[in-house]
Amino acid sequence: FVADSMGKSFGRKTVLKSATAWATRGRVTVLMGLNGCGKSTLLRCAMGQQRADHGTVRFGHVTYQRPRLWRFAMEGLFYLPDRGLLSRRLTFGAQVRLLTSRFPTPDLDKILDRLEVDTLLSSRRREMSGGERRRAELALALARRPNCLIADEPLTEVEPKDRELVAGSLRKLADEGAAVLVTGHEIHDLLDMSDDVIWMAAGTTHGLGPPAAAKRHVQFCREYLGRNLD
Repeated sequence: FVADSMGKSFGRKTVLKSATAWATRGRVTVLMGLNGCGKSTLLRCAMGQQRADHGTVRFGHVTYQRPRLWRFAMEGLFYLPDRGLLSRRLTFGAQVRLLTSRFPTPDLDKILDRLEVDTLLSSRRREMSGGERRRAELALALARRPNCLIADEPLTEVEPKDRELVAGSLRKLADEGAAVLVTGHEIHDLLDMSDDVIWMAAGTTHGLGPPAAAKRHVQFCREYLGRNLD
């Protein structure tokens, strides 16, 4: 998966100038940047949730000028937005049953147990904490058995003690051969689980390589890590 040279402006405000992000089979790539730099906008444009001013998206062997999420989903991509995946009306268990009736998941019980959401099956979204909602949403994503997972801030509102559950599940998905791209601000957790780092700043992106190389990048450390590693 590659979202290449994406651009997006809102009126006179340019959010994306020429931003590129990618996901590679068997690897976890993290997209990092300060709040408001455009990470979520980049993902939404790449998924066709917002229309980009320019840029293309390549998934598999097809290049899209106008990406459509339903097309990607048919080919095995799952997009986990930063909020709102769970239904307000259905219980979590009902959503799990709907998904697995279409896409059977032999190891469903293991996924629910690993993320410790097996006790939430009778709960609705409003009855869950923010961290519980995030773990339940990730469980739905993993139950789909995607070959590519694009996850916007999967660790948001997740308690520090539970981040290892989420990070471990994302790492396991990549180790099983899927391509994983995630965003977030949980620096230590994200770097620990990642294979590659993309830094977003000033409307564009910079591929920094593996975490060890990213930590040696002077500008990245000064302008991003230095503000977040307290």
